[in-house]
Amino acid sequence: MTKKALFPGSFDPFTLGHASVIEKALTVFDHIVIGIGQNSTKSSYFDLEHRVTWIEENYASESAVSVEWYQKLTVEYAAEIGCSHIIRGLRNQSDFQYESNIAHLNRELNADIETVFFLCEPKYAAINSTIVREIHRNGGNINAFVPKTIASKIEMI
Repeated sequence: MTKKALFPGSFDPFTLGHASVIEKALTVFDHIVIGIGQNSTKSSYFDLEHRVTWIEENYASESAVSVEWYQKLTVEYAAEIGCSHIIRGLRNQSDFQYESNIAHLNRELNADIETVFFLCEPKYAAINSTIVREIHRNGGNINAFVPKTIASKIEMI
């Protein structure tokens, strides 16, 4: 039986921290769907089509990773596409507090889907999409914070 997991997020943009989580999760799961969720409380900096394309290109040679977007509760989407697990990345204790609350609520909504946590590599713990967007917005170089394939695309915007 294939172990399939959903790694949800806005990925605005996808960072090296996200990539670190995917790399670790690939040692546990047969297939990972990177799910770009439409969050009603957030407005995106990079448009959805760019984010999907950039992440697809970054994982073009990795058949165990696919990229999709969705607009519904994450736990409902995970069930709809046959995922038994939701992957969440953690950088620090604050992330754990926030993410564990969501995991408990998701468990109440669907007890068949388990949330698993992966720590990103320590060297990426300070990176988050909000800071990367702010650096980009102000003309700074984001190459040290996002995968090279994505950095080259962002530079063209």
